[in-house]
Amino acid sequence: MSLLTRTPAGRVAAVIAAIAAAGLFTAAPASAAADSDGDGMPNQWERSHGLRPHVWDAGRDKDHDGLRNLAEYRRHLNPADEDSDDDGMDDGDEVHDGRPGTNPHDRDSDDDRVRDGDEDADHDGVDNEDADDATETCVADDDDSDDDGVSDEDENENHTSPQDSDSNDDGVSDGNEDADDDSIADEDEDDTDEDACSTSDQGEDSDDHGNNNS
Repeated sequence: MSLLTRTPAGRVAAVIAAIAAAGLFTAAPASAAADSDGDGMPNQWERSHGLRPHVWDAGRDKDHDGLRNLAEYRRHLNPADEDSDDDGMDDGDEVHDGRPGTNPHDRDSDDDRVRDGDEDADHDGVDNEDADDATETCVADDDDSDDDGVSDEDENENHTSPQDSDSNDDGVSDGNEDADDDSIADEDEDDTDEDACSTSDQGEDSDDHGNNNS
């Protein structure tokens, strides 16, 4: 017996070395090590999408699209973007509401050159992208990236840019234009009495975006 193994510390070291040699030590799984809060979403993914890697937030819905954060991770979607493929339909609607043939990763799921949001899957005269307006909460209302009063999902119908509030540079915001000459400003086109967040239904629209803030 060597001098090293005669001491308690030496014996411990010898045992550890023997166990390691036998392959009985295994490293912690990389996925577990990378998920500090154990919520099923890796730290790096959470950070890159504005989530908190040390807070269990798998069951929350950051973008209010009807899909929980963990579901977004598992489906390779963006938890900070309600409409990951920019087709006008919220990710949660594409996954859950039973409209056939839509894919949250493909803006034209049936390849007919019409975005999924502009389709009318149930033939009720309402585009897919507007079908949930009567029931969704105002906090989940459609994005308006350029604050022009026209939802991103509707800009393509008007041939305007969701990133430019005055797409034709005429000094009039896209929302105040009347693209189809029907005497209704574009920002009011999809507002109906059934729209949970329309000005006609819930009073004053303080930010002029077509969404009620009360």
